[in-house]
Amino acid sequence: MMIQQQVVDAEYMLLQAEREKTFITGSEAVAEAVKRANVDMAVAYPITPQSESMHLIGELYAKGYLKDYYRGENEFAVMASIHGASLGGGRVFTATSGPGTLRAMEMFPVWAGSRQPIVCAFMCRGVSLPPSIQPENIEMSMLLDTGMLMFHAETAQDFFDMILKAYVIAEQPEVHLPVGVFADGFLVTHTRDQVKLPPENLKLPAYDPGCAPVPVFDMETPPMRITRDPLLNKSNFISYAANASWHQEILAAADRARKHIDRYLGGLLEVVNPNAKIFIVASGTAVSQSREALRHLEKEGIEAGLIKIKSIRPFPESELVKATANADLIVVPEFNAGGWLAREIKAVLDHNSRVVSGPRVFGGMTLPPELIAKEIKQRLYGGVNHVE
Repeated sequence: MMIQQQVVDAEYMLLQAEREKTFITGSEAVAEAVKRANVDMAVAYPITPQSESMHLIGELYAKGYLKDYYRGENEFAVMASIHGASLGGGRVFTATSGPGTLRAMEMFPVWAGSRQPIVCAFMCRGVSLPPSIQPENIEMSMLLDTGMLMFHAETAQDFFDMILKAYVIAEQPEVHLPVGVFADGFLVTHTRDQVKLPPENLKLPAYDPGCAPVPVFDMETPPMRITRDPLLNKSNFISYAANASWHQEILAAADRARKHIDRYLGGLLEVVNPNAKIFIVASGTAVSQSREALRHLEKEGIEAGLIKIKSIRPFPESELVKATANADLIVVPEFNAGGWLAREIKAVLDHNSRVVSGPRVFGGMTLPPELIAKEIKQRLYGGVNHVE
C-alpha cells in the first residue's frame, strides 16, 4: 500500500532531512528516488540492465505513487511518449541502456530543443558487435552534444541523489533542460550498497509547468501555436537562423545550470588531495577503482590525487583547469574503448600532453586498481606503453 506522503520543499528534502541507512541495489535506489520525486508518469521498455528499475517503478504505480505507467512498444516509442507527457505539463521518468539508447537517439535532442525537464536514467552497457550486456559507457560519448545535462554516478548513493536532484535542477525556469543520470550497468545497478535515504513519507512539490520558459500543450495552446509554420517550408536563412539561435539558447541554459549543480550536487567535480602533482581523473565506477588505486600507490610511497567528475554536461572546464594547474601527470581510466572522457579533458587543458588516455577496459572487463597504479608507475619510471 502507498504510504501517505507529505510535500516538503526541495531544500529540506535534499539538504536537511534526516537520512536512514539502507542496504539496496542501484536499481532499488532508482525506484526510491522516483518514490520521493512526486512523478506523474513513467513509461518503460525492458532492456538489460535497466529492466529491474522500471519493473520496481511499475510496482510504485500499482501502489499509487504515480498517476500513470505503461510499457511502450520500443525505446523510441517510450522516449516519444515521455516527450508528449512532458509537453503536456507532467513530471516524467524513464530509463534505458546501451542499444536502447541508440534506438531512441533521435528523441534526446528533441527533448532539449523543446526545453523539457525530463529525467532519464541510463544504465550503461556495451552496444557493439559482438553483443555484450556488460558494463561499458561508450553510449555516453554519443549523447554529449544532444543538449541534455549529464550526471555520472559512482555509487548507488550517487544514483539516488542525482535522480532526485535532477528534477530540482532541470525544472529551474532558467534551465528547463532534460537530465540524463548515468551509472555503469551491473557494477551499480545490481550491486547492493549502503544508501542513505530521506524518509519515504516525504516528497517533492509537484511540478509547476507555469514556470516553464515555453508554454505547455493544452486545449488553449495547441501545438501549432507554438511551433508556428514548419521551418522547412521557409527559406534556408529562416531555417538555419532559427535552429542556430535555439542551439545557442540550449547551451546557455546548460551553463545557467552550473550554480544549481553547485548547490545540490556540491559542485561539478570533487577533488581528493588537491596539492598532488599526479592526478587520476575519472567519472562513474572508475572513480571507485581509482580510490583503491590511490591506496596502492600510497603503500609504495607515491603521492597522488583524485578528481571525480560528477557533471559531464555542463563540463567543469574552469574547475578542472584550476584543480590540475600544478599537475605533472593526469591519468584518465575509463570503462569504454574510445576514451571519450580523456578527449574532453584534453580539449580544456593547456599542456595536454600531461593527460594519459587510459587505462581503458571495455566489453565487460573489470578495471583492477592495480592496472591504474601500474599506468602511473610506468609513466613515472619508464615504459610508456600502457596496457588496455
